[in-house]
Amino acid sequence: MADTNRRKLLTRLTIGASAAFLAGCDKISQSAAGSDFLKKGSDLAYKVQRLLAGRNALVPEFSVADIAPVFRANGTLNPGTADYNAHATNDFRDWRIKVGGLVEHPFEVSMADLRAMPARTQITRHDCVEGWSCIGQWTGAPLRPILARAKPKENARYVLFHCADNMSSDANDQQLYYETLDLVEATHPQTILAYDLNGKPLPIANGAPVRLRAERQLGYKMAKYVNGIELVESFANIRGGNGGYWEDQGYTWWAGI
Repeated sequence: MADTNRRKLLTRLTIGASAAFLAGCDKISQSAAGSDFLKKGSDLAYKVQRLLAGRNALVPEFSVADIAPVFRANGTLNPGTADYNAHATNDFRDWRIKVGGLVEHPFEVSMADLRAMPARTQITRHDCVEGWSCIGQWTGAPLRPILARAKPKENARYVLFHCADNMSSDANDQQLYYETLDLVEATHPQTILAYDLNGKPLPIANGAPVRLRAERQLGYKMAKYVNGIELVESFANIRGGNGGYWEDQGYTWWAGI
């Protein structure tokens, strides 16, 4: 089976499973047996994807002619907090991404630092769990050298992304978006911290000033408004213990395509 056909099959299977959940299979997840069933299905998809695609297989990249005139935005469209608004007013010059956790050398990265790093530009297709897709051109700093600079400790297994958008409608109830990747996906060549979309700085609705692009994953893994990167051994005791905001709501942690 050609790589493109493999990816199409995996995409259909993953989106189909997630769409089934959204259509009402959340009732399954509410029981212990159902939750265990979904987890086993996710674990199987994880192993199958790695078997078929391998650790370093690239997703297809497209031509400039394929870029959508407008890249669809969804999820949080503006964090809207006083702190975020102040950064936006200042063109994010003072935005910092803290890199820490289980690392030998924690550090901070400004947007100027990020733009000064060797960049990667890729034209890829964003596949949303809601069933739509959109092609855009992303430019950003590959995550692999950033993690290498921090020198992860031997017990580091996952990369946790902290974000600025509060998912709660109550400003006093902080439920900040977060997401995790394992080190294989985090160090994949097409996993970048993107700061440009279609040759221009990211719009706020698409995650300004920087968002994660992990091109072998579905859209909900692509954390926006990233302001922290933390290396952890496990996510079992972080928030709901499922590895991400939407995962805590019932989505599968593995969203590979």
